[in-house]
Amino acid sequence: MQTQTAFSRDVLTLDPAREVEAIQHGIRRIVRDHFHRRGAVVGLSGGIDSSVTAALCAGALGQERVLGLLMPEADSSPDSAQLAMNFADKFGIATAEENITPILAAADCYARRDAAIARVLPEYGEGWKSKIILPDMLSSDRYAIFSIVALSPDGVEHRVRLTAEASLEVVAATNFKQRVRKMLEYYHADRLQYTVAGTPNRLEYDQGFFVKLGDGAADLKPIAHLYKTQVYQLAEYLGVPETIRLRPPTTDTYSLTQSQEEFYFSISLEKMDLCLYGKEHEVHVEEVAAAIGLHAEQVTRIYRQIDARRRVAQYLHSKPLLIAD
Repeated sequence: MQTQTAFSRDVLTLDPAREVEAIQHGIRRIVRDHFHRRGAVVGLSGGIDSSVTAALCAGALGQERVLGLLMPEADSSPDSAQLAMNFADKFGIATAEENITPILAAADCYARRDAAIARVLPEYGEGWKSKIILPDMLSSDRYAIFSIVALSPDGVEHRVRLTAEASLEVVAATNFKQRVRKMLEYYHADRLQYTVAGTPNRLEYDQGFFVKLGDGAADLKPIAHLYKTQVYQLAEYLGVPETIRLRPPTTDTYSLTQSQEEFYFSISLEKMDLCLYGKEHEVHVEEVAAAIGLHAEQVTRIYRQIDARRRVAQYLHSKPLLIAD
């Protein structure tokens, strides 16, 4: 590794005006010149990434050529739809709403998930709420297994480690949500002759925090080169409402409120951004640790986790392979 000098949190500071201009130029080139499409569909979640993506598309293509698609379901927070509508109203973006609960119920999304949870928590059933969480990556190198956090109808919290089989089934069942949403995004894109704009940031894209053929599917991904910290910088510059900028990042996938740190990253997104930057730029772990307030062995552990998740993400990023040309 080559030591970088003066590593600090400032390494992720952008020139927002310059970055916005470059991204919007790229959006116009891809949508109009490459795909010969009229506009863009963006799934609006009320979160920072989808808001910034939609704002960039509106600036590049015109607000009248962007459709913000709201796709709530039974486990969605009511705040998500309200925040998404507030954003769309401010930016003059047309919206459509597709409640995906009936589709998910017909596919047994909820039933499959609940059956998997009940194998480790037999009393789990109707009226319960739940989320899955990972252990803290800073304290151990052991293989991370999800635990279920469940709240009974009478308000008692239960926490049980999932088996590997149950963990895979819970995730597989909830992945219906992202895949159904993407199906509807492409329905609207097809009827309008629009593209589908994906919303992953660099951290999610690099580390495989997306569902293959779900939120991982798109025609263009305007912010996939930006660290999460940088997305917040653009959000402020673009005028994304403060209520969205101050909202903690959430998966909005499970019935209990769940942060992205709990579900996947295990540490703050700012620290994860800086560790990813350090890993990519071959910064010594001691320098990264000093800058973000961790021990060197903890950053070493994060570097190893980055490599492990990149190996998993290879499958998520891969295109269909042919046996012969």
